[in-house]
Amino acid sequence: MATATRKPYPPIPYGMADFGAIRREGFLFVDKTRFVRELENERYAIFLRPRCFGKTCWLSILHHYYDRTRKDDFEALFAGTDIGRDPTANRSRYAVLRLNFSAFAKRLETLEDSFEGHCQRQLRGMLEANADVFPERTARDIQAPTSIIGQLNELFANTEQLGVGLFLLIDEYDSVANTILADEGHAANRKLWQEDGMFGPFFATLKAGTEFGNLARVFIAGVSAAPLDDVASGFNIGTNISFHPKYNAMAGFTEREVRSLMETYRASGALGGEVEATVAMMREWYGGYRFAGEATEDVYNPTQVLHHLKHSIPNKRGPKHLIDPNVRVHYTRLRHLLVVRPAAVSNGTATLPTERAAPTEAPRRVSNGTELRDAGTLCLNANFNVLRRVTAERGVNVNLGSSFPVDQLGQPEHFLALLHCFGLLSIQGEVDGRLRLGVPNRTAQQLMYGYLRDAYRDAGVFSVDPPALENLTWAMAHDGEWRPAMDYLADALRHQTSVRDYVQGERMLQGFLATYLDAGGCFVIHTEKELGEGYAYMVLTPLTARYPTLRHGFVVEIKYLKRSDDDEALAHSTLDATKEQLRGYLADERLAPEYPGVRFAGVALVFRGWELVGAETIAGPGMADG
Repeated sequence: MATATRKPYPPIPYGMADFGAIRREGFLFVDKTRFVRELENERYAIFLRPRCFGKTCWLSILHHYYDRTRKDDFEALFAGTDIGRDPTANRSRYAVLRLNFSAFAKRLETLEDSFEGHCQRQLRGMLEANADVFPERTARDIQAPTSIIGQLNELFANTEQLGVGLFLLIDEYDSVANTILADEGHAANRKLWQEDGMFGPFFATLKAGTEFGNLARVFIAGVSAAPLDDVASGFNIGTNISFHPKYNAMAGFTEREVRSLMETYRASGALGGEVEATVAMMREWYGGYRFAGEATEDVYNPTQVLHHLKHSIPNKRGPKHLIDPNVRVHYTRLRHLLVVRPAAVSNGTATLPTERAAPTEAPRRVSNGTELRDAGTLCLNANFNVLRRVTAERGVNVNLGSSFPVDQLGQPEHFLALLHCFGLLSIQGEVDGRLRLGVPNRTAQQLMYGYLRDAYRDAGVFSVDPPALENLTWAMAHDGEWRPAMDYLADALRHQTSVRDYVQGERMLQGFLATYLDAGGCFVIHTEKELGEGYAYMVLTPLTARYPTLRHGFVVEIKYLKRSDDDEALAHSTLDATKEQLRGYLADERLAPEYPGVRFAGVALVFRGWELVGAETIAGPGMADG
């Protein structure tokens, strides 16, 4: 019988978060265990990172390192790691209780029972694993109360008497809050955290356990900082380490680590292509994350990197889909923050939206710029305006706090902080004492374009036929036929009157067109790209990684005239000046080597208000003006 040949490279642990399984089965492991030593200075730590950034794997590392019942596995699992070479005195010391707030049903009517069931099952498993210090009678006494709070109080009392240290791990601490907030609204979520709610007493009990119950260490992980104020009301001893520079690279891969991975798999013959070219592509799509203003390097989304490796190795070329669908922040999680019923609009805040009614023909507006149609229609709120402005301008300067109240997410600074937690914005420096938040990469950019399109559609402001637009953008990228797509969007602007108030001004119009040209999925959109002696607003490069036959790219410049500027000579002169600007961009010698095989043309568009009054193409090398 033939035996399987071991691969000359470690298999990719895509989707795996069990440290023990990764190590025992020889999967790729990027060693971050040096941070265990740093974490010992934080007895009650709270750690936030975007989805799919390695948080659950970190909890698994801590579980295997500190769990007294895994002492015999320590050498095998941690051999060759940083912490394995120089372990701390606390290794294999604690009875570890691990909870996951995403592991139970979060429907409001069954939430309490689901939460109780999960916590009590996990506690029972911990007691059984540590039966040498929690004999059957003691375990029975601990589990006698009917609630998890009663059982925790019994646990703390017994561990203090027995001298057993406890380590509590909580994953996805904000999962319940995010779901209830999206599905039920602020009032329902707030009720859960009150003194007589479900979570308020739970976290207060944990604090009491640190005072008299030998709860020696707590590590809480999640995505959003929004519920932290509620957690702190009962557990005000926790330290949010998320935005400290020394923990910036604790989750996520540094560029040095990404390059090392590429070199390892390239040397083994598993990957084709040049390492530097692959790293550059990953930087553009997966990198750019920085979680502390004082941090000195960016990190990459690890799940995206592993997704790329997993799908590249079989055919030695990049994956067909550059964006891993699992990293997406689903629109339903943001919908309630962008579109609301008119009755819910008050100083930019929002309550739970429901399905919209058909729009009427007489829009009204409120002071924050939100358009209203009728009492049953969803409308776009102040957060939507923030999102489209950030997307159009590629960033914003803001004072970023470490937490923010859930019921104040309608305030722009708190909404921006939430986008940072979600990984849609990242720290890119400091300007006049404020942090500069920018779009970290192409993945985040495409996600935000999608959120804008969904919100426009939900509020009945603007919508297009997706298959039709996809076919038109395909014709642009494949055949160079740019005019039908531009005419289609211009015609939609002219006929869908509701959107006109949202495209006033050059920057907003440019952002709007970028949002919909992205919808076809054929182009990568680069805004404010340095070319010639200036910055081209929009450069469309064909997504050849997914569609190798696409060969046409475009440098697009858009000029906006006010509705009152009805002088035709002004429109013509503006169009001529825009064409000259494009000639300078197209003459940039960096375009051809940066995008080999792509044939670029310039597209000059002049709008008067929402009407397209001038459109011409400027030839790139080897092409004719049209």
